[in-house]
Amino acid sequence: MLRIRSIGAVIALVLAIPLPAFAQDAELAKIREEIRQMKEVYEQRIQALEKRLAEAETKAGKAEQSAASATTATTAAANRTGENAFNPAISLVLQGTYARTSQDPNSYHITGFMPSGGEVGPPKRSFGLAETELAIAANIDPYFRGVAIASLAPEGGAAVEEAYFQTLALPQGFTLKGGRFFSGIGYLNEQHQHAWDFQDAPLPYKAFLGTQLKQDGVQLKWIAPTDLFVELGAELSSGDKFPGNDRNKNGIGGSSIFGHIGGDIGASYAWRTGLSYLKTSAQNRGYQDTDSFGNAVTNAFTGDARLWVADAVLKWAPNGNATSTNFKLQGEYFRFKQDGLLTYNAAQSASFDADQSGWYLQGIWQFMPRWRAGYRYDQLRYGTVNNGLVNNTSGLTADNFPLLANYSPSRNTLMFDWSATEFSRIRLQLAQDKSRLGATDNQIFVQYLYSLGAHGAHKF
Repeated sequence: MLRIRSIGAVIALVLAIPLPAFAQDAELAKIREEIRQMKEVYEQRIQALEKRLAEAETKAGKAEQSAASATTATTAAANRTGENAFNPAISLVLQGTYARTSQDPNSYHITGFMPSGGEVGPPKRSFGLAETELAIAANIDPYFRGVAIASLAPEGGAAVEEAYFQTLALPQGFTLKGGRFFSGIGYLNEQHQHAWDFQDAPLPYKAFLGTQLKQDGVQLKWIAPTDLFVELGAELSSGDKFPGNDRNKNGIGGSSIFGHIGGDIGASYAWRTGLSYLKTSAQNRGYQDTDSFGNAVTNAFTGDARLWVADAVLKWAPNGNATSTNFKLQGEYFRFKQDGLLTYNAAQSASFDADQSGWYLQGIWQFMPRWRAGYRYDQLRYGTVNNGLVNNTSGLTADNFPLLANYSPSRNTLMFDWSATEFSRIRLQLAQDKSRLGATDNQIFVQYLYSLGAHGAHKF
């Protein structure tokens, strides 16, 4: 509109300029005619522009109405989403195996190490259903999140695997968790079994944590606001799980601290490493053994248990894209000490202290989309075990404690798996397990894993 007004002003100015007196009438007439034609042309252009302006204003009004309608629809959708946010996400994990073993799975034990009572041995021979995992999770409100995960046993019945609340809005990178949860120590412990790269846990987890440490208590975790990943955590618990036990006592039964750091190396590598420490106590923590005549006896340990764990993970994917190929190198080292009293068959007691260790190292290579291969080596070190019932004049010998015989178990494991999608996996696992003194268990497992429903991303 400003341009149109300027053109009109120029025309008016031209009309107002007096022509020289000596101009001829013919020239005046010609100039006036040209000016009149110019005026008509510009008037036509002005009318056309005004028409276009009116049409544009009409379209703009319709667009504003459409935008208002879209805003209303978006608000309604957001309200519906907000309502649905209060409905929990539900997922189910189905697992099963076909197992062939050269040793009886029912007699599984780890020689040289005090049994936890919770270590998981090989699955039953032939076809078998593994634990089914049912998970329910949702944000409770802007401040808390709730998670409940139940483990459905093949024989029937259910156990609470995890059930905890977790804060969402604590400042400065802090998160508080309370209830029953997998401890944050080490690397593998926090991961659920269906997320493992092998069908079973490494030997150090079985010997020192009863396969996996879950506890009732609280956890405080802090993540630093830095480019380098820095995570520090502390836990207080009832200490009723191995290497502790239920002491029916007020106060805190177990505690742990852990720290992890990690980051990227270029565009293709990522790493994480950490240290953890667990301290707990046991009172009459019993386990079954046999005496020198093969009779069943019940022994019990009372005392303190301390565990140190060092873990490290290195991942590679070309330019950070793990779709086609990737590789993961993972390992953990454990140092386990126990000091206290060992009671033999509720009859004799003497001092007992043990300093033992173990480690595993595994590599997983995805050599093409959907296909992976992996190898793991597990090793336990018997270390130093001082059993006062054998060393003193009690009359008992090492033959009375066959499960505590001087032996360092080991295992070699190969696996191949195929994943049709991120929700399904079929795995073949071959293992040579030397957990038992004098026996080698050659194992073949075929495992299936299927995830139904909402399922969050797995941990790094």
